[in-house]
Amino acid sequence: MAQNNPLNVQCFVKKDFQPLFVGENTPKLLYVSDIRPSASTHPRVMHAHEDFVEIILICSGSSEYLIHDKKYFIQPGDLLIYNAGVVHDEISGPDLEIGSYCVAVGGLHMPGLGPNMLVPADAGYVFPSGESFGDLRILMEMIFHNLAAEEPRAEAFAGSLLHALLIKVLAVTDGADAQDKPVDEPHILGRRIKEYIDKHYMEPITLQTMGEALHISPYYLSHVFKQMSGYSPVQYLLRRRIGEAQTLLITTDLSITRIAELVGYDTQSYFNLQFTKNVGMSPGKFRQNYIVAQKEKKDGAKSRRPKSK
Repeated sequence: MAQNNPLNVQCFVKKDFQPLFVGENTPKLLYVSDIRPSASTHPRVMHAHEDFVEIILICSGSSEYLIHDKKYFIQPGDLLIYNAGVVHDEISGPDLEIGSYCVAVGGLHMPGLGPNMLVPADAGYVFPSGESFGDLRILMEMIFHNLAAEEPRAEAFAGSLLHALLIKVLAVTDGADAQDKPVDEPHILGRRIKEYIDKHYMEPITLQTMGEALHISPYYLSHVFKQMSGYSPVQYLLRRRIGEAQTLLITTDLSITRIAELVGYDTQSYFNLQFTKNVGMSPGKFRQNYIVAQKEKKDGAKSRRPKSK
């Protein structure tokens, strides 16, 4: 029987194609994480990254995340993009186990956008990946596996895959509608409160000092902010401090006492209490578990690498 399709098919690149990553726009892969559902029982509390973009692909589980000034329902297939400076609170726990991949990218200078912004500020943060989910997951798996297994030229290979990943991500976001809508006056005030806490959370601020600084009664301040974010200002302040402490625990060798001081706590004992309450383990255990988990992932990737004959 004759074939309906030709045996050989060629696909040509359009002659007017222009590469996106040229000149100053030179994205650099900083890290990739394979976050297993069991690991999410100890959540990564509210934090922001000032000098890079994070791209998250939700593979399993569902939850409600606070991103910037709004809560979003997160489910499998969602693609999350956190431009530099966007505060995000990834709410998980024993009953909300989330499996995901996370890729961090620096060096972005996208046309018409500020440094380390992948999408416009009004594009939103959560995008259903649809039919692109499989490609996104494969690209992230390949990046993670090659780096974890320390394959030959792994960094160069992962860097090339990063370009492909970013293009695929942009294909998903390009078709999405802008999510910013007109906001009412209380929401605008809620954003002002959030900006104040984000700027001063390492200082000894209270509900009273927030109200004095913003010329708002503490009661009204608390009401407006909780209506916007789902958190009271004090709860938000607490989670912001704990999230920053987590960042310092996994990215520096600073002592726990020093980290407690840096994020606004007078005593390490009270810091330990609040950290354990919100993360499910002590600061020392969190740091140690992170180190062990990184080693286990690397050893596991190496053990799956085919041995040369």
